[in-house]
Amino acid sequence: MKVERIVVGKLATNCYLFISGQESAIIDPGDEADKILTQVEKTKTKVKYIINTHSHFDHILASDELREKTGAAVLIHEEEKKLVNFKVDKFLKEKDKIKIGSAVLEVVHTPGHTPGGICLSGKEVIFTGDTIFKNGYGRTDLANGSFEKLKDSLKKLAGLLKPGITVYPGHGEPFKINK
Repeated sequence: MKVERIVVGKLATNCYLFISGQESAIIDPGDEADKILTQVEKTKTKVKYIINTHSHFDHILASDELREKTGAAVLIHEEEKKLVNFKVDKFLKEKDKIKIGSAVLEVVHTPGHTPGGICLSGKEVIFTGDTIFKNGYGRTDLANGSFEKLKDSLKKLAGLLKPGITVYPGHGEPFKINK
Protein backbone atom coordinates (compact mmCIF):
# COMPACT_ATOMS: atom_id res chain seq x y z
CA MET A 1 0.00 0.00 0.00
CA LYS A 2 1.21 3.47 -0.88
CA VAL A 3 -0.24 6.99 -0.54
CA GLU A 4 0.71 9.93 -2.76
CA ARG A 5 -0.37 13.48 -1.93
CA ILE A 6 -1.18 16.00 -4.68
CA VAL A 7 -2.03 19.55 -3.58
CA VAL A 8 -4.64 21.03 -5.93
CA GLY A 9 -6.78 24.13 -6.44
CA LYS A 10 -6.96 27.62 -5.01
CA LEU A 11 -7.58 26.36 -1.47
CA ALA A 12 -4.57 24.00 -1.52
CA THR A 13 -6.68 20.89 -1.06
CA ASN A 14 -4.97 17.56 -0.52
CA CYS A 15 -5.92 15.03 -3.16
CA TYR A 16 -4.58 11.56 -2.47
CA LEU A 17 -3.78 8.55 -4.59
CA PHE A 18 -4.29 5.43 -2.52
CA ILE A 19 -2.40 2.63 -4.26
CA SER A 20 -2.56 -1.10 -3.60
CA GLY A 21 -1.11 -3.49 -6.13
CA GLN A 22 -2.19 -2.52 -9.63
CA GLU A 23 -5.26 -0.55 -8.45
CA SER A 24 -5.69 2.92 -7.03
CA ALA A 25 -8.33 5.28 -5.70
CA ILE A 26 -8.36 9.05 -6.03
CA ILE A 27 -9.53 10.69 -2.81
CA ASP A 28 -10.83 14.29 -2.90
CA PRO A 29 -9.98 15.45 -6.45
CA GLY A 30 -10.57 19.13 -5.73
CA ASP A 31 -9.30 20.52 -9.05
CA GLU A 32 -6.54 20.20 -11.65
CA ALA A 33 -7.62 16.89 -13.20
CA ASP A 34 -4.62 16.90 -15.57
CA LYS A 35 -2.17 17.22 -12.67
CA ILE A 36 -3.88 14.29 -10.92
CA LEU A 37 -3.88 12.19 -14.10
CA THR A 38 -0.16 12.83 -14.60
CA GLN A 39 0.49 11.34 -11.15
CA VAL A 40 -1.84 8.41 -11.84
CA GLU A 41 0.01 7.63 -15.09
CA LYS A 42 3.32 7.53 -13.22
CA THR A 43 1.92 4.85 -10.88
CA LYS A 44 0.84 2.63 -13.80
CA THR A 45 -2.29 1.66 -11.83
CA LYS A 46 -5.94 1.35 -12.78
CA VAL A 47 -8.12 3.89 -10.97
CA LYS A 48 -11.00 1.93 -9.47
CA TYR A 49 -12.70 4.66 -7.43
CA ILE A 50 -12.94 8.43 -7.04
CA ILE A 51 -13.92 8.99 -3.41
CA ASN A 52 -15.16 12.32 -2.09
CA THR A 53 -14.98 12.82 1.69
CA HIS A 54 -17.66 15.53 1.41
CA SER A 55 -19.34 17.76 -1.16
CA HIS A 56 -17.51 21.10 -0.84
CA PHE A 57 -16.25 22.33 -4.23
CA ASP A 58 -12.60 22.22 -3.25
CA HIS A 59 -12.86 18.43 -2.77
CA ILE A 60 -15.02 17.48 -5.79
CA LEU A 61 -14.30 19.83 -8.69
CA ALA A 62 -12.37 17.30 -10.81
CA SER A 63 -14.60 14.28 -10.08
CA ASP A 64 -16.60 14.37 -13.33
CA GLU A 65 -13.59 14.89 -15.58
CA LEU A 66 -11.63 12.14 -13.84
CA ARG A 67 -14.57 9.73 -14.16
CA GLU A 68 -14.72 10.45 -17.89
CA LYS A 69 -10.99 9.93 -18.36
CA THR A 70 -10.49 6.90 -16.08
CA GLY A 71 -13.85 5.11 -16.05
CA ALA A 72 -13.65 4.97 -12.23
CA ALA A 73 -16.78 4.94 -10.06
CA VAL A 74 -17.52 8.13 -8.08
CA LEU A 75 -18.42 7.59 -4.41
CA ILE A 76 -19.74 9.96 -1.72
CA HIS A 77 -21.82 9.53 1.44
CA GLU A 78 -25.60 9.27 1.06
CA GLU A 79 -26.13 12.33 3.29
CA GLU A 80 -24.45 14.47 0.60
CA LYS A 81 -26.99 13.37 -2.06
CA LYS A 82 -28.91 16.68 -2.00
CA LEU A 83 -25.68 18.71 -2.09
CA VAL A 84 -24.03 17.31 -5.23
CA ASN A 85 -24.74 18.22 -8.83
CA PHE A 86 -22.70 15.52 -10.54
CA LYS A 87 -23.27 11.84 -11.24
CA VAL A 88 -22.53 9.58 -8.29
CA ASP A 89 -22.10 5.87 -8.95
CA LYS A 90 -22.56 4.77 -5.34
CA PHE A 91 -23.72 6.52 -2.20
CA LEU A 92 -21.80 5.33 0.84
CA LYS A 93 -22.91 4.66 4.39
CA GLU A 94 -21.25 3.92 7.74
CA LYS A 95 -19.04 0.80 7.75
CA ASP A 96 -19.11 0.29 3.96
CA LYS A 97 -15.88 -1.35 2.85
CA ILE A 98 -14.06 -0.15 -0.28
CA LYS A 99 -11.55 -2.66 -1.70
CA ILE A 100 -8.61 -1.34 -3.69
CA GLY A 101 -6.12 -4.03 -4.69
CA SER A 102 -5.55 -6.07 -1.54
CA ALA A 103 -6.30 -3.11 0.76
CA VAL A 104 -9.63 -2.15 2.30
CA LEU A 105 -10.82 1.29 3.42
CA GLU A 106 -13.79 1.42 5.79
CA VAL A 107 -16.23 4.33 5.71
CA VAL A 108 -16.56 6.21 8.99
CA HIS A 109 -19.46 8.69 8.88
CA THR A 110 -18.21 11.90 10.52
CA PRO A 111 -20.87 14.62 10.12
CA GLY A 112 -20.30 18.15 11.34
CA HIS A 113 -18.34 19.94 8.64
CA THR A 114 -21.06 18.67 6.26
CA PRO A 115 -23.94 16.22 6.89
CA GLY A 116 -22.29 13.40 4.97
CA GLY A 117 -18.65 13.96 5.81
CA ILE A 118 -16.65 10.76 5.97
CA CYS A 119 -13.27 9.48 6.96
CA LEU A 120 -11.71 6.44 5.32
CA SER A 121 -10.00 4.10 7.76
CA GLY A 122 -7.45 1.54 6.60
CA LYS A 123 -4.54 -0.41 7.98
CA GLU A 124 -2.29 2.23 9.60
CA VAL A 125 -3.95 5.10 7.64
CA ILE A 126 -6.99 7.33 7.90
CA PHE A 127 -8.14 9.94 5.38
CA THR A 128 -10.05 12.61 7.29
CA GLY A 129 -11.19 15.14 4.68
CA ASP A 130 -12.08 18.33 6.55
CA THR A 131 -13.06 16.59 9.80
CA ILE A 132 -9.64 16.78 11.47
CA PHE A 133 -6.31 18.44 10.70
CA LYS A 134 -2.88 18.38 12.35
CA ASN A 135 -3.74 21.36 14.56
CA GLY A 136 -7.52 21.43 14.65
CA TYR A 137 -10.79 20.38 13.11
CA GLY A 138 -13.12 21.41 10.31
CA ARG A 139 -15.30 24.49 10.23
CA THR A 140 -18.96 24.23 11.15
CA ASP A 141 -20.02 27.79 10.32
CA LEU A 142 -20.68 27.04 6.64
CA ALA A 143 -24.09 25.94 5.30
CA ASN A 144 -25.17 22.54 6.69
CA GLY A 145 -22.41 22.52 9.33
CA SER A 146 -23.09 21.45 12.93
CA PHE A 147 -20.69 21.90 15.83
CA GLU A 148 -22.66 19.40 17.95
CA LYS A 149 -22.38 16.70 15.27
CA LEU A 150 -18.69 17.47 14.76
CA LYS A 151 -18.05 17.01 18.51
CA ASP A 152 -19.67 13.56 18.30
CA SER A 153 -17.60 12.73 15.21
CA LEU A 154 -14.38 13.73 16.96
CA LYS A 155 -15.26 11.44 19.89
CA LYS A 156 -15.84 8.59 17.41
CA LEU A 157 -12.47 9.26 15.74
CA ALA A 158 -10.63 9.28 19.06
CA GLY A 159 -11.04 5.49 19.15
CA LEU A 160 -9.46 5.11 15.71
CA LEU A 161 -6.52 7.48 16.11
CA LYS A 162 -4.14 5.04 17.76
CA PRO A 163 -0.32 5.27 17.84
CA GLY A 164 1.20 4.41 14.48
CA ILE A 165 -1.75 5.64 12.40
CA THR A 166 -0.92 8.21 9.72
CA VAL A 167 -3.62 10.86 9.30
CA TYR A 168 -4.15 12.27 5.80
CA PRO A 169 -6.24 15.48 6.18
CA GLY A 170 -8.00 17.48 3.47
CA HIS A 171 -5.62 20.44 3.96
CA GLY A 172 -2.16 20.77 5.47
CA GLU A 173 0.51 18.19 6.15
CA PRO A 174 -0.23 14.52 6.90
CA PHE A 175 0.86 13.49 10.38
CA LYS A 176 1.45 10.36 12.45
CA ILE A 177 -0.22 9.62 15.78
CA ASN A 178 2.62 9.05 18.25
CA LYS A 179 0.94 8.66 21.62
